Amino acid sequence: MSDPVYIYVHGFNSSPGSYKARALAAYLAEQGKSDHFHCPALSQWPQRAIEQLEALLDELASVPVVLIGSSLGGYYSHYLMQTITERAQPLSAVLVNPAVRPYALLERWLGENENIYTAERYRLTERHLEQLKALDRPAPKALDAYLLLVQTGDETLDYREAVEKYAGVAQFVQSGGSHGFDQFEQLIPAIQAFGQGRIELPEPTPLPFSAL
Repeated sequence: MSDPVYIYVHGFNSSPGSYKARALAAYLAEQGKSDHFHCPALSQWPQRAIEQLEALLDELASVPVVLIGSSLGGYYSHYLMQTITERAQPLSAVLVNPAVRPYALLERWLGENENIYTAERYRLTERHLEQLKALDRPAPKALDAYLLLVQTGDETLDYREAVEKYAGVAQFVQSGGSHGFDQFEQLIPAIQAFGQGRIELPEPTPLPFSAL
């Protein structure tokens, strides 16, 4: 199977300039496949972010797509996967330290915020959380369409929530690490293999726990 198009879905207060997005873009560029990579700069409004991603999927409707969702991007990717039967588009998802209940997690972030990459300032409101709740979807049924990558040292999310929600999905659970997913570049070949229809995960060698 030839390579699909990869859409990196960044997380809360992140951007296309994030470490994982840049690492994946560079990896594909080295293979001469820069045109196989997309990473839109998503709105801080969940509903608008989904609209952006849906528009991009519509543009790519004729090709297989792999969503690579990090943190909040994982939550968005799971929502989009639920529309697969409506789209009739080959769609799969790699979830990297995904948020399972971001509407609860982000309650403590209500108020003024600043994107660490773009310096955009905005106010996170209850309306944001309501939009996130509206995107909540149950555990997947198409288990072979997902790949879960988590590190137990995630200082932001409880990795066990994702392991439980995505039970039955191919999982890479690595001891230590961080929410940013340390040494992500070492998993990119496995992500590409998944995009080509194979599960080729390395042994999850323990990493140091990042300082909190």
